[in-house]
Amino acid sequence: MNTTTEAHAEQNELDREELLDAGWAALPPSYRIPAAAPSLAEARAWCKRLAESHYENFHVASWFLPKALRPHFHAIYAYCRVSDDLGDEVHDPAQALALLDFWGRELDACYEGRARHPVFVALAETIRACSIPRQPFADLLTAFRHDQAVNRFACMQDVLAYCRYSANPVGRLVLYASGEAGDQQAERFRLSDLTCSALQLANFWQDVRVDFNKGRVYIPQDDMQRFGVTEGTIASGIATPEFRALLHYEVDVARSMFEEGMALIDMVGSDLALDLDLFSRGGLQILRAIEKQDYDVLSSRPAISKSVRIRLALRAVGGKLLPFLARGKNTPSTGASA
Repeated sequence: MNTTTEAHAEQNELDREELLDAGWAALPPSYRIPAAAPSLAEARAWCKRLAESHYENFHVASWFLPKALRPHFHAIYAYCRVSDDLGDEVHDPAQALALLDFWGRELDACYEGRARHPVFVALAETIRACSIPRQPFADLLTAFRHDQAVNRFACMQDVLAYCRYSANPVGRLVLYASGEAGDQQAERFRLSDLTCSALQLANFWQDVRVDFNKGRVYIPQDDMQRFGVTEGTIASGIATPEFRALLHYEVDVARSMFEEGMALIDMVGSDLALDLDLFSRGGLQILRAIEKQDYDVLSSRPAISKSVRIRLALRAVGGKLLPFLARGKNTPSTGASA
């Protein structure tokens, strides 16, 4: 390596370190790599705290998992949460990309037996115990890198291609962690992908205004043109008849995916089936909340009421205690009821 090349390499390293320092400063201090790697017990406690303090639905769902599986789900959730925050909570794309590249190297180190961060110390044991390949974890980082450069989608196929990295890996990780990725793996993955993509779409349609304020539009551009909707409509905050018709169409697309994906519930063990049922019905309730507002997601954000969330949780509890009350073959999956 000549002197000029060495100088460039040193400068690049300095620039990267500056970007990393600035990026870490925008995030909780606990996200940084600790001075010494924690023990497995300490790492699992860190992941559990993060999971239970950040996502109520995840906490509720974890009630229905066998106790032995909960640390694995906490570790997977913590990885997803921190990865997402590295990309979404740091508002400089260059800093976010530097952090995501750093996190990717830590993922590699985890698979090589050199974990340092609590997330990866806990995840290493989950990976070992559940035989989880690297790809789903890496795919999530691809999606978060994508967010730094792409904020419009030409067609639904492009949106679903994004979901293939941003949402679908989570479902596959859940199947691996639950020991449900073996028999009929291709079909289970297909149905899981449908459910996860549908959840992602439901969140997109719920947060059209929120995402627009962040500079992102997930509604396919060709659908907007077909229904006569412009970004000016979103910016105005007024749900025109054309916008309502567009959202009606997109909600129907997501619902059909949920309905097809729910076949997975009957293919897995009862513990995971209850969680899948809870999340699928939660997603369908988001779509119903959008419908109840007559597809106006611009003036206010549709949300699932506390009473509905309680009904969903109680239904899952009933299914846990009395298996014959769990999802029946003839239960409607239209989202019309909890």
